[in-house]
Amino acid sequence: MIKMWDKGLHPLIWGGMLKLTGIKIVVKGEEYIKPGVIFASKHESAFETYAYTHIIPNSVFVLKKELTYIPLFGWGQALYGMIPVDRGAGAKAMKGMLKAALDRVKNGRSIIIFPEGTRCKHGQVKGYKSGIVFLAEGLKQEVVPVALNSDLCWSKGAFLRKPGVVTFEFMAPMRVSDYGSKKEFMAALEERIECKCQELGNGGAQKHNH
Repeated sequence: MIKMWDKGLHPLIWGGMLKLTGIKIVVKGEEYIKPGVIFASKHESAFETYAYTHIIPNSVFVLKKELTYIPLFGWGQALYGMIPVDRGAGAKAMKGMLKAALDRVKNGRSIIIFPEGTRCKHGQVKGYKSGIVFLAEGLKQEVVPVALNSDLCWSKGAFLRKPGVVTFEFMAPMRVSDYGSKKEFMAALEERIECKCQELGNGGAQKHNH
């Protein structure tokens, strides 16, 4: 069923959605898209949750457990092997996340995590959570920061989508061990993603002619 979705239905639906909305995608830093790393991405809208299925092959998301309760959508996430996290369960949730991530990595999947844990408007920062450090150390993997500007075309709660270009920029991998402390790593990760997002906002989701 997953193969049928990946190879047939999803590309068809995705292609139709892009055509209807007039949104085009630009991917920068494609050389950093490889197995065996964790992708730490800015999260501005639902758009990237669809796009990453095509941009990062064989990938799964770390997502809040509440999303798995949504009929059809939640069942699909479970079937696809996404990693739900109960944000109110503290250390137990972190251990459960790592166990699930180890299983996915063992089966050749790439992990995508949104360090802020929720969507933000473009230019907004809601604070990066330590789960990314816990995951990187537990999996012994590098972290690839990803900046984007999807909110400029696909805003949260907006009924109408704006035609334009959504840019995803993948940056050079980072290792927690290259920094003096976990706090320093978190600060560096946040700075790299947010500075790049700001750049993408200045010259990012521009209207194009059809």
